[in-house]
Amino acid sequence: MNKQELAAMVADILREEGMAPPVKGGEYHPQAPQPQKKDEGYREGDFVPDVTDLNLRKLYLTEHPAQKERFAAMKLRTPARLGSGRAGPRYKTLTMLRFRADHAAAQDAVFSQVPEDFGEKNGMQEVKTRCRSKDEYLTRPDLGRSFDTETQERLRTLLPQGSRVQLVIGDGLSSAAIVANAMDCLQTIREGLKLKGIDPGTPIFVRYCRVGAGDAIGDVTGCELVCMLVGERPGLVTDKSMSAYITYRPRTGVSESSRTVVSNIHAQGTPAVEAGAHIAGLIATILEKKVSGVGLHLEAGA
Repeated sequence: MNKQELAAMVADILREEGMAPPVKGGEYHPQAPQPQKKDEGYREGDFVPDVTDLNLRKLYLTEHPAQKERFAAMKLRTPARLGSGRAGPRYKTLTMLRFRADHAAAQDAVFSQVPEDFGEKNGMQEVKTRCRSKDEYLTRPDLGRSFDTETQERLRTLLPQGSRVQLVIGDGLSSAAIVANAMDCLQTIREGLKLKGIDPGTPIFVRYCRVGAGDAIGDVTGCELVCMLVGERPGLVTDKSMSAYITYRPRTGVSESSRTVVSNIHAQGTPAVEAGAHIAGLIATILEKKVSGVGLHLEAGA
């Protein structure tokens, strides 16, 4: 699928949903209502009750800059901490406070939970991996890749056997990423697959989920392809970044190089709706070529 076809697919889906097309790196408005922050400027000496309200792309603290306009224009294109200024040999107070606030948000994203009613609220059944708590999930990655016998039997009951596509949402290492992006992305994937004549199947939510849990679902259902949306390990740019891992013929023990990955799905990266359209195109290509990961890139014309 070329860029023109992808753009046309996104436009078709958005027209059906009555939404404006998202632009990479631009403003993104999820379907679910979200609290909106005011885009306020900052002047030296201002009192800032919440430093996270400040837009890093517009926060320019370098004193007496030689080319302020050109540097400020460059900052608008990146969330990197440029033009932070200094107080002697150290960071300015505002710069340090914002750094610590972003670090705290990243920690919260790892340790917090996706709401208990997330699956039910979004019309999905929920299952858990072998992890019994968030602490065990963080310290025992192996348990987050598999299911106990009872859960395996439940998956056989909930999910169709031998389906072409199995869509999975996993909380991963950022609950905030899933709450912010997963349902918008999932809906667009489903609509994109329907446009291509591919049954999107029955999505499922997995709590305490690692990427390898998709392989275990492949073992249980015998599906041809698993596409998992999962929260990424958060960083200082955003605590809401999500990835999609697509695996053809998923099974326990499959190599990591056999996965096709779409990463950095968030408001400042690839918006969820745009990513969903791209993922639907990738799924169609993978089903046609019958290979994912490195093998897909080696396939002629992929």
